[in-house]
Amino acid sequence: MNFLAPLFLLGALAVALPVIYHLVRRTTRERTVFSSLMFLRPAPPRLTRRNRLEHLLLLLLRCAVIGLLAVGFARPFLKRALPEAASAGAPKRIVVLLDTSASMRRGRLWTEARDKAEVILRAASPADQAALFTFDRQLNPLISFEQWKSIPAGDRAALAHQRLAEAKAGWTGTLLDQALIRAAEMLAETDKGQVAGPRQVVLITDLQSGSRLNALQGYDWPKGVELVVERVAPRSAGNAGLHWVADSTDAPRTAEATVRVRVSNEPDSQREQFQVGWAGASGAFLSNAVDLYVPPGQSRVVALPVPPTAAGADRVLLRGDDEAFDNTVFVVPPEPARVSVLYLGSESETDIRQPLYFLRRAFQETRRQSVRVAAQKPSASLNSVEVTAANLLVVTDTLPPAQARVLQEQVSRGKTLLFAPTSATSAATLGALLGSAETRLDEAPSTRYAMLSEIDFRHPLFTPFADARFSDFTKIHFWKYRRLDDAALAGAKVVARFDSGDPALVEISVGQGRVLVLTSGWHPADSQLALSSKFVPLLYSMLELSGAAPPAPAQFIVGDAVPLPHESAQTNAALSIVRPDGSMLALSAGTTNFTETLAPGIYRLGTGPTAQRFAVNLDAAESRTAPLPMDELERLGAPTSRAALAVTQEKERKVQLQNAELEGRQKLWRWFIVATLAVLLIETWLAGRTARRLAATGGTA
Repeated sequence: MNFLAPLFLLGALAVALPVIYHLVRRTTRERTVFSSLMFLRPAPPRLTRRNRLEHLLLLLLRCAVIGLLAVGFARPFLKRALPEAASAGAPKRIVVLLDTSASMRRGRLWTEARDKAEVILRAASPADQAALFTFDRQLNPLISFEQWKSIPAGDRAALAHQRLAEAKAGWTGTLLDQALIRAAEMLAETDKGQVAGPRQVVLITDLQSGSRLNALQGYDWPKGVELVVERVAPRSAGNAGLHWVADSTDAPRTAEATVRVRVSNEPDSQREQFQVGWAGASGAFLSNAVDLYVPPGQSRVVALPVPPTAAGADRVLLRGDDEAFDNTVFVVPPEPARVSVLYLGSESETDIRQPLYFLRRAFQETRRQSVRVAAQKPSASLNSVEVTAANLLVVTDTLPPAQARVLQEQVSRGKTLLFAPTSATSAATLGALLGSAETRLDEAPSTRYAMLSEIDFRHPLFTPFADARFSDFTKIHFWKYRRLDDAALAGAKVVARFDSGDPALVEISVGQGRVLVLTSGWHPADSQLALSSKFVPLLYSMLELSGAAPPAPAQFIVGDAVPLPHESAQTNAALSIVRPDGSMLALSAGTTNFTETLAPGIYRLGTGPTAQRFAVNLDAAESRTAPLPMDELERLGAPTSRAALAVTQEKERKVQLQNAELEGRQKLWRWFIVATLAVLLIETWLAGRTARRLAATGGTA
C-alpha cells in the first residue's frame, strides 16, 4: 500500500494520548466522617499498588480510531505498474566515457566510476547499442559498437564486466574536450534510420577543474545528442600538489645547484601545514624537511639544494596531504650541453680591442649550455680533433692554403663557418673557403659611419629580432667594412645590407654546409656591434644554425614523447629503456622517439654508468581537483545532465499524476473513515456500558 500524503501518518503518534488517559487514576469524591486523629501516630502513606492499564479493550478501540484517522488522511492507494510510454521502448545508442586520468586515483573514485559504468551497460536493453571508451590524453576503445552488436545480448554484460576489470586509472592528464568531441561525432555519424531512439554520451568522471575544455569553445555540439554526466566525488575534499618548476634557459650557473618545486593547495582544502624534502626510493626524507605554510587556494615555491650524488636522492616528497597521488616529483639535474667553437685568428686572447676578447665573453656558461671557445693561431697546424668536434668555425684572419682546404672540406660535410675578416687582404682565404678561384674584398671608403638598413627578419639568424621591440639596428654604427660583390658568388644570399647598399652579412652554401660572411668586424675598431645588445643573441643564432645539439631535456610529463639521441637513429643502433619499475624495454633500431612514458619515475636510456636518465612527472593540471561547475560545460555549448534531469523530473511528475489518479479512483480513505466511525460507535457503547457497571458496583470509571 502507498500513500499520497504520507506526512499525515505522523498523526498516528497521537495514540499515546489514550494510553496516558488510561494510566491516570481518579480519586473518589465521597467524604467519610472520622473522629480525631490526634491520638494516632503519624505514618507516611505507602504505595501498595502501581498504576496499571485497565479496560484494555477500550484502550485498543481508542488507539484504533486515531490510527484509522491518520491512515485515512494520508490518502492510501494500491500501487499498479506504470505503463511504459510508446517512445520508451525505442532503442538507444549510448557512448560511455570513463575517465582514467591521474586524478581518478584518489580514494575510491576509480572503483565507483567503474561500478557506475557496469550498471549503465547492464541496464541497456537488447535493442540498445552501446560502446565503452576510456579517456585521459587520448580516447581508448574497450567495447566498440561493432563488438556490442556482434555478441549475443546475454553475453554483453559479462563482456563489459571483463573489460572494466582489466581497465585501470592511469597517470596522464584529462583532455576532456577531445573525448567529448570524438564521442559526439561518433553519435552524429549514426544513421537515424538505423537507431530511432535517443543518442547519449554518458560521461563518468570526477569533473575536476584541471580538465582541458578549450577545444569545446569553437565546437558546434550536434543536435539530438544528449550529454549525461555521472559525477563521482571523493569523500574528503581538498588536495595539495607538488610540481617541478623549470629554471630559465639563460639562468647563470650558481655555486650551489638547486631544484625549485611548487606546492599548490586547492581552495577547498582543509590543510595548511606541509613538509617538503629530498627522499630516496624508500620514501623517507634523507635530510631535514622544509616546513611550509600554504593557505587554501594559494601556492608557494621552494628552492631545495641538490644533495650529493652519493646520497641517492632522486625525488622530492610532500607530506601533510591526504591525497598522495601527486605528492612526489622525480628530479634528474639537467646536464648542460657541451658546445665547441674553434676560433682562427692571430690576435692575443687578452687584447680588449680584438674580436677574440669579445667572442669569449659573449658565450657565457648557463644551466643548459656550456660553450667552449678554442683559439688557434693561423700559423699553427690544425688540430684534427678540435676541427672535428667544433660546432662552429670562426675565421677572422688570413689562413694558409692547406688550412683553408681542411676547413672547406669540413664545411662541405655540413659545418657552419663564420668569416669576419679584419682586412681586405683575406680575400684569398675567402676564395679558398668557398672553393672559388677569384673573390675580391675591397675596403669601403671611409665615411662618418654605416648602418644596417635591409635586414631579412625571416632568416633564422634574425628571427629572434623580428618583433618590433627588438628590430631596431640603427643604433649600431659600423666604422669600417669590406666590399663584397655578392653577384659574383654562386648561391650567395644577402641577409643584411648597409645603408649604402653593400652586403653586410652574406650566406653562401658550400656542399652540405654554409659560410657566413660578415664584412665588418664586431670589435671597436670596426663597429659597435660587440658593445650592443644584439651581439650575443646574434652569435647564439649562428650557433643554433650550425646544428649545435640543444641541451637534452631531463624533465617530461607523463604521456610526452621523449626524443632519443640522434646518434642512435643515424647508426641504427638498438637501444633499451629501463622503466621506473625496473622492467626493460628494447627499442627497435632507428627509433627516434620514446612514447611509452605511462607512469611517473626515473627512466634510464641504456645501461651502465653511461646511461642517460630522464624524469617523468605528473601533469600539474591533475592537482587541480576542485570540482568544475556544471554550468561551465553548458557555457561551452555541451548540453549537460540537466537535459537528463528534465527527463527524470518529467517521469517523476507523471508518476505523481498517476498516483493521484489511482488514489482518486480507489478512494480507500472513505473506507478508513467508515471504519473509524464504526470503531467510535463500538467504543461509545462499550464505554457507556463500562461506566454503568462501575457505578452500580461503587467504582469509578
